[in-house]
Amino acid sequence: MGRPVSDLREAAKRRLPRLLFDYIDGGSYDEITLRRNIDDLQAIALRQRVMRDVSSLSTATTLFGQSLSMPLLLGPVGFSGMYARRGEVQAARAAHAAGVPMCLSTLSICGVEEVARASGAPVWFQLYIVRDRGFCQALLQRAKAAGSPVLLLTVDLPVTGARYRDLRSGMSGPAGWKGAAMRAWQGATHPAWLWDVQLRGRPHRFGNIPPEVIGAGGVGAFSAWIKSNLDPTVTWRDVAWLRERWDGPIVIKGLLDREDARLALEAGADGIVVSNHGGRQLDGVLSSAAALPAILEEVGGRVPVLVDGGIRSGLDILRMLALGAQACLVGKAWAYALGAGGQAGVAEMLATLRAELEAAMTLTGCTDLREAGRHLLAG
Repeated sequence: MGRPVSDLREAAKRRLPRLLFDYIDGGSYDEITLRRNIDDLQAIALRQRVMRDVSSLSTATTLFGQSLSMPLLLGPVGFSGMYARRGEVQAARAAHAAGVPMCLSTLSICGVEEVARASGAPVWFQLYIVRDRGFCQALLQRAKAAGSPVLLLTVDLPVTGARYRDLRSGMSGPAGWKGAAMRAWQGATHPAWLWDVQLRGRPHRFGNIPPEVIGAGGVGAFSAWIKSNLDPTVTWRDVAWLRERWDGPIVIKGLLDREDARLALEAGADGIVVSNHGGRQLDGVLSSAAALPAILEEVGGRVPVLVDGGIRSGLDILRMLALGAQACLVGKAWAYALGAGGQAGVAEMLATLRAELEAAMTLTGCTDLREAGRHLLAG
């Protein structure tokens, strides 16, 4: 068993410039929901069972026709190509070797074609519907051509939450020479990252967004582009627009309310991800673990329900499955691992999560994760 996620987090904090670590680590406003994601999940008590034959365990599952070694995905994390050299490629290689999918963010440094080609396996693709529908359509065509089997539509970002850590760290401010000097100093004082990523990891631009779309400023022009292109007019009707252009499963990510789950099903969603965007959007809302039961009740088994938020261990995975989720996504956890050690760090994290999950299965008497459910919960 390798290092726990908490140790990988500390290693990433040492290796990465502050602005990059805080971008991974932080939430919005006072970060109440960020803390709830972890606290509420860790408060869930499992039933310890004894004297049961646990000599053979199965963590395997199937999701949207894809075989998984365990019910886990690397969720979409923007900007992750700056955490290690061509970071999304390294993460995808580790996921492929471990037998789990990776979902690539629209806002990745490496484009979907590069990641699929270099990792040897297609990746799920995450999409925001922005004002420029022509850009969205072209991006869907690229993802399909690269073999992406599942589209993950993120719907909880009509505007960005107030992320004060990013403002303080230099990620989103201050403007002008002061901000530039802050960012340059952070890079210069982290020489291992500077050599591996800043100098050897070029090109530093968003690989899924052509330069002609965001302008010649590359990454620096992205913030202005995304703020002007987030579309507050998007409604459930836009799922039909997507369906006309995507013939694979469409999974809706970013739901916390059972009424929205009902509307997602009516719109034709093939799956749902219960998520509060890692505590990075509306602060003070429910944790994902707290929101999950009501959404599961509303869905009633009609489509798979996945979940993210606060998952830091294999024990947390079993907790979410015991609540009723079909699979979990991790975001911050794999970003920490990537920042700590690149592909090897992500591989270590996945191996640790699996070992922790198997230990938790053994101690609860759960021999097959396909049979996990509320009978594993205490009380």
